[in-house]
Amino acid sequence: MSEQTSNFSSPTSQPKKSNKTLIYVVVGLAILLVAALVVNFIRENNLKKKNAELMVAYSRLDSIGNEMQAKIIEIERLGGNIDTLQMIKDSLETEKADLLAFRDRSYKEINRLKARVEGYRELLVMKDTEIAELKKVNEELVVENKELKTERNILNQNLREAKVTEEKLTEKVQIASRLEIENIVVAAINSKGKAKEDEFRARQIDQLKVEFNIAKNDVAPISGKEILMRIIDGNDNVLFDVARGSGTFVLDGKETFYTAKQEILFDNSQQVVSFLYDKGSEYLPGRYVMEVYTDGYMMGSKSFRVK
Repeated sequence: MSEQTSNFSSPTSQPKKSNKTLIYVVVGLAILLVAALVVNFIRENNLKKKNAELMVAYSRLDSIGNEMQAKIIEIERLGGNIDTLQMIKDSLETEKADLLAFRDRSYKEINRLKARVEGYRELLVMKDTEIAELKKVNEELVVENKELKTERNILNQNLREAKVTEEKLTEKVQIASRLEIENIVVAAINSKGKAKEDEFRARQIDQLKVEFNIAKNDVAPISGKEILMRIIDGNDNVLFDVARGSGTFVLDGKETFYTAKQEILFDNSQQVVSFLYDKGSEYLPGRYVMEVYTDGYMMGSKSFRVK
């Protein structure tokens, strides 16, 4: 009876072993699946971390590139050399492009890129120092230019003042060198050669004689002079006769008649000058004025009356 019982229980042990094996297989597969999930999670985590670090590096490179461009503009404006900095800027832009094109980089490459970012930062600090020096030099040049401009303005002002002074002195010399006449005599000469001064009748005038001295003037140079005489009647008409040597000259920018003229050599000897003007038409009664000119200015005048 016992033998039959033993033989009956042995077949049930086989399914128990099969179930146990299956459990081991399932557990093993579960462990492998979990391990795969964990590895995949870690890999994705690392990839996200690398991408984040790469984007941070890209952002820093972009910021440095902008700063570098600003410094290139500033250095160029200040007159500094930008060739090397421009080459570095171009290299930086290439690195930015490569960074976006090849994101699957190792941590070693990422660390090297971070080091280059720090190198760029140090370069920008050096360029800040260069810009400060250039600004200082430019400020000194501006101050120097202002000083030179001030000195030039002062010099020009002095030259202008000197020119004005010279012109005033020249004008004073010209005025001082103007000749004057003195001891003026206006006389009527009749047909018998007798003279009557200052006031006479028209019938007594056969010739008009004008005589004067040129006053001494030590400022005036010895030179040839053209002496012009004008005789003006009471109606402001100039006695004028081309046949007797009358003509025109410019006075105060206008053409003016003169009665007679002669050329002399002024020698500062108080020399006597005489005019003898033949009678033309009848002299009308009234007051007349005799004026003497040279070089566009009047040397003197005297009036006389015809009755």
